[in-house]
Amino acid sequence: MARALYDPERGYYARQIKTVGARGDFSTSATLSPLLGQAVAAWLKQESTLRPTVHHIIEIGAGSGSLMAAVRQTLGWWQRRRFQWHIVETSPVLQQRQRELLGTGITWHQDLKAALEGCNGESFIYHNELLDAFPATLLQWHEDMWHEVHITPQVRELWKPLDWDESTRAPFHALQAWPNKQARQRIELHATVRDWLQHWGPAWKNGAMLTVDYGDSFPALYHRRPAGSLRAYLHQQRLEGVDVYLNPGRQDITVDVNFSDYRAWATEQGWQEIGYGTQADFIRCQVKKLPNDAKTEFLLHPDG
Repeated sequence: MARALYDPERGYYARQIKTVGARGDFSTSATLSPLLGQAVAAWLKQESTLRPTVHHIIEIGAGSGSLMAAVRQTLGWWQRRRFQWHIVETSPVLQQRQRELLGTGITWHQDLKAALEGCNGESFIYHNELLDAFPATLLQWHEDMWHEVHITPQVRELWKPLDWDESTRAPFHALQAWPNKQARQRIELHATVRDWLQHWGPAWKNGAMLTVDYGDSFPALYHRRPAGSLRAYLHQQRLEGVDVYLNPGRQDITVDVNFSDYRAWATEQGWQEIGYGTQADFIRCQVKKLPNDAKTEFLLHPDG
């Protein structure tokens, strides 16, 4: 998954992705409506009142740039001038799209830790649909034990018993007691997310972070989902099963976020959780006057 998405020469995000939205392989809520950007802007106003010494804003993985554009437009010219704006983006293709849309006044970085060090560790941070694109480990329950799913050069699955020791298994809720899991249940583990938090977390001294992504807490994440959540997107089409392994480097691959794991790992960093809920709840809380149109209804619908 790491090679298919991020290989410098042939990875999807490094070379193949053209944009995010209707003309790309997939859309995000930020490309469908400015509502999320308006909600993030309101959140930033609220947090900047609580932490008036923080003057940097970092978006991680900004996609087409549409979310930051909506945030900046909502804040207005005077509010924008209070902050220095940063984007952490590893995709050269998407960075070019962001530059075309956002113009000057943004500083781009390849690495969040380096960006934070340039901000003296003080920044407001937000990211939308970032964690779901981190490489994941795919497991399947088989013969009363977890097996890791490997892929052969012939694009066939090969299962090997998971040989992790107890300390390696400990950070993952799905590898602890789970009495009601189905036979042949599949799960995905995001060890890469935990490693990422541990990499840049010590460099963050002051601020607040907003994480927006699709997923659920455990075990609700896998309720009636014996096949897990691994899937791909190509030309706005959802691909599952063996189709996920086809077209490597030419399609998006994604996994739902286990928020039980993520929230526990954030707590490990010594961070205090302020709130947790759905995107619809967040938007309703932050945006006082919601438009009455189909896009708003879709974004706020439980299945939207």
